[in-house]
Amino acid sequence: MPEAELPEVASVARDLIRFDTTNHGGGRAAGEREAAEYVGAYLERLGLTPEYYEPIPRRTNVMARVPGRDSGKPALVLHGHLDVVPAIAEDWSVDPFAGVVKDGMLWGRGAVDMKDMDAMILTSVGDILRAGEQPERDLILAFFADEENGGVEGSALVVNDKPEWFDGAAEAISEVGGYSISVDDRRAYLLQVGEKALVWIRLVARGRAAHGSSYHGDNAITTLAAAVAALGRTQWPVTLTDTTREMVERLGDLTGTAASDPDAVAAATGAASGFLRSTLRTTTNPTGLTAGYKHNVIPDRAEALVDVRVLPGTEEAALTDIRRIVGDDVTVEIVHQDIGLEVPFSGDLVDAMVAALGRHDPGVPVIPYLMGGGTDNKALAALGIAGYGFAPLRLPAGLDFTGMFHGVDERVPIDALVFGQRVLADLLRTY
Repeated sequence: MPEAELPEVASVARDLIRFDTTNHGGGRAAGEREAAEYVGAYLERLGLTPEYYEPIPRRTNVMARVPGRDSGKPALVLHGHLDVVPAIAEDWSVDPFAGVVKDGMLWGRGAVDMKDMDAMILTSVGDILRAGEQPERDLILAFFADEENGGVEGSALVVNDKPEWFDGAAEAISEVGGYSISVDDRRAYLLQVGEKALVWIRLVARGRAAHGSSYHGDNAITTLAAAVAALGRTQWPVTLTDTTREMVERLGDLTGTAASDPDAVAAATGAASGFLRSTLRTTTNPTGLTAGYKHNVIPDRAEALVDVRVLPGTEEAALTDIRRIVGDDVTVEIVHQDIGLEVPFSGDLVDAMVAALGRHDPGVPVIPYLMGGGTDNKALAALGIAGYGFAPLRLPAGLDFTGMFHGVDERVPIDALVFGQRVLADLLRTY
């Protein structure tokens, strides 16, 4: 499809991808300023008045409020983040920041996580306002910095310093929900009503420095390596919450798989199985190693980073288990920790999201799930705002969509973006 013929939602997503907003974590980031200014300019063209908040240079957040027909109803927050995880260009088949369009898809870092949803938010509101209409209730549109670092320099600061941005809001919609999966050649939608808790830890092993040629029994790297392997290979048991129990039961009905075997039920979902299996248990994935400074020197310290995701309310129990697994010779340090979330798969907003999907894809079941990762809904929860994941995308059966989160050759079908924009605009007109 020639770029000149792109639907608006795809062209906005493409433009956002072309801003390199790489976030390496720990305060090392390209910054979201230019992307935030692009969003702000779009909002201004809709007649809205954006507000910016940049508590740290170049880490820019932007918000605008859209008046609804019934301002007596609680406001609804629609939010996204503008940063992306790093992309190693040589691993990709396209330039990850070129916003390439090919094979009916938009390619680039952020196409899935989450500049697609950012574009859907903007253009669905644009459709409503340019038609001379209003949403049913006040909308608060917020675009945050630093989500890929746990929101430390983004949503957490906004909620702390600018809580008035969210006055009157009771609920929020963001990423990683509302998309379709294929279950035995049938389509189903996953609606996110919860998130696992986040615990980023550092493992530290100490030993004795020595010459690399020596006979040596106190090598920090060896101690650390054993701990990392033990933790990374731990098979954590299935533990169901209210959400995952209902998810397993509904998916079991679709697949004919016994709900008594949750892993088997998840496996029946094909490409989404790894994503869904992570929602059933604690996960402890090593993600970084640091040790040594010269080939012939045994270092006295070695470190590893581990991304730990646990079910809501099980953080302390998981940390106790982790300390047991890595042993007394390795110290466990908490780098960053954030809450888990779980809200009921019921209520007016859930009913409205399910109905909106049903109007655009009739007869397809909508199933609740608890996301293995996290979103800026965690920060908004401090203000009493209940968060959901609803970035509605109707996806082709063969696309490993969930595998593209933080993956190589991230891409999203253009017709899925158009579908999502229409569903979201429908929801905003009616809820």
